[in-house]
Formats: sequence, C-alpha cells, structure tokens
Amino acid sequence: MTHETYLGKRIFLTGHTGFKGAWMLQVLRGLGAEVMGYALAPEHPNDLYCQINGDRLCQSIIADLSEREKLTKAILDFHPDFIFHLAAQALVRRSYRLPVATFAANVMGTAHVLDAMRELGKPCVGVMITTDKVYENPEQGEAFSETDKLGGYDPYSASKAAAEIVIESYRRSFFNPEKFSDHQKAIASLRAGNVIGGGDFSEDRLIPDIVRALAKNEPVVLRNPNSVRPWQHVLEPVFAYLLLGQKMAEDGIRYSTSFNIGPERADERSVAQVTNTFYEAYGRQAAFEVKPESGLHEAGLLMLDNGKIKRELSWSPKLHAEEAIRWTAEWYADGRDAFQKCAEQIDRYQSC
Repeated sequence: MTHETYLGKRIFLTGHTGFKGAWMLQVLRGLGAEVMGYALAPEHPNDLYCQINGDRLCQSIIADLSEREKLTKAILDFHPDFIFHLAAQALVRRSYRLPVATFAANVMGTAHVLDAMRELGKPCVGVMITTDKVYENPEQGEAFSETDKLGGYDPYSASKAAAEIVIESYRRSFFNPEKFSDHQKAIASLRAGNVIGGGDFSEDRLIPDIVRALAKNEPVVLRNPNSVRPWQHVLEPVFAYLLLGQKMAEDGIRYSTSFNIGPERADERSVAQVTNTFYEAYGRQAAFEVKPESGLHEAGLLMLDNGKIKRELSWSPKLHAEEAIRWTAEWYADGRDAFQKCAEQIDRYQSC
C-alpha cells in the first residue's frame, strides 16, 4: 500500500468508536486522511476509542445506522472519497438476546450506507466489512472460499450473510462494474476472521474475557475450548481494508467484488491454544475452567481460504498466530498511554 493514497482524502468511517474502528481511525490519521466517524457512543469509558482520545482524531457523529436521514445527510454533506463501513452489532451471543436489533443494524444499516452512497454525486470507493461467519457452515473441515454458499445459524451470522446479499444487489443494480464510467462508484465486501489485538473490551470475546479474569486474579471461563478459528491481529484486516481501497481507487471495475481476509491455514488455533499462548506471553500461568453453555449454538470449526486476496491484491498475513497473540498480550501488559502503544505497534507492523 502506498501511503499517498489517503493523504488529504476524505474518509467516512462507520463504527469508529468500536475496537477495530478505533485502530482504523488511528491508522487513517497517521496516513494524513480527514476522517468523519459515524457510530454509537462507546459502551464503556475504557474502550479503545476513549483511551486514544478519538474525538480529537476525527469529526465524530454519535448516531444509529437506523437514523437513515441523519446518516444520509452526514455522508452527502461530508462528500467522502472513501467509505469504510465497519459499524455493526458484532457479537454472536448478544444477537440471540437482540435478534431484531441485530438484523436492523447489520442488514438495514448496510442498506442505508449504500443508498446514501448511491445519492452521492461524485466518485467514491465503498469498502463494506462483514465477517467469516457469512457462510453456511456444516463444520466438515473445509476452508470457505468467496463462492461458497452464504448462510447463518445464529442471528448475527445470518444478518451478515443477508448484508452480503444487500451489497451484491446494490453492486449489480446501482454500481454495476460494466457501467462504472457512468456512476464512478466501486463497492467491495471483506470477510475477516476472528480479530484480536490490544484495546478490545467487548463482552463474550476471548481476549477481553482473559484480561478481565487477570484483573480479578480469577481463572477465565471458556465455553468451547476446542473451537477452532482463523485468529489474526487487528492490523492485518485494517491494512488489508486500506490496500483494497487503494486498489479500488485505481481500478473500480476489477476490485468490486468480495474477499476473505484470514491467516494461513497453519496459523488456525483452538480457543484453548490461544488462551495458553496469551497467558505465557503475558507472563502468567494459564488458569481457566470450562463451562459449556447449553442452548446457544456457536460453530465449533470455522476456516477461511485466503487465496483470492493473495492472488488479486498480493496481500499476505505478516504475523503468525503466536506473534499476533504476543503483540496483543504485550499491549495489555504495557502501562503506557494507549495511543502510544497503538502507534508503536502500527509502526512495527508496517516495518515487518
């Protein structure tokens, strides 16, 4: 990725107050972009966005994706060159408690962003972020490629699969690559595997659960220690999003498609393996207990084929699994200011 791509550009970033969004915001500001964020307020005062003082890094609009008129006005008034749509209800277990809200945010929220982009009277690149959980998953050990069937057992997974259908519909109906010279809009979707990194304090996620357990000097509770996921450090997808945005700006026809973003197959790890590695990197002895929870289905096996993004974008993961976990543990163990910690890891990642 060439850093000049985003220098002085206007970036509309949804979900900027979230874990991944806060990392994205800091990277974009480091690249010299002008950022407008649109998201719900941070849930906790120690969220990463608050720790890096995100309000000084962007124009921030605190609002819901369901507020269509407000969202549309924000996008049209800002006149963005790029839209990175990260905002979502992103928690599987919460989606069981709040299924309708999850579908509203993830399906209609995405439609609202795309429809505002349709009204935008200038060229624009739209990068829509979904998840590895968009695939119909029979858990047979096969890694999913972008052409595999979409589906979803839980409301979160199903809502993201539905969002992919919305994205494809808008791409065909309004942003068709064959008519790119007319509309000058390019949209792509990216399906990232499980993301870890410093500053995540979300509920029902492995690393935040470990950090909270360490703070209380208690063993962490694991629901599914043998579940296998494509774990990756947060900077892997963040820089992949930016690389794709650059490619789309250069060729809005070729890159208007979907991509998986995940680690190499050799770097897939079980929940128990990630837990043990994190504790070791943190300098503490692993302590966990297993308490399976009945009644809520969560996939036990999920793997991605990252061949397409490697071929089309010449992208490949920079960090092996143990490095990603170690960087994450180092962030939480480091007592320095969060902005400084993120900046140091961003610089280190770019020099890999």
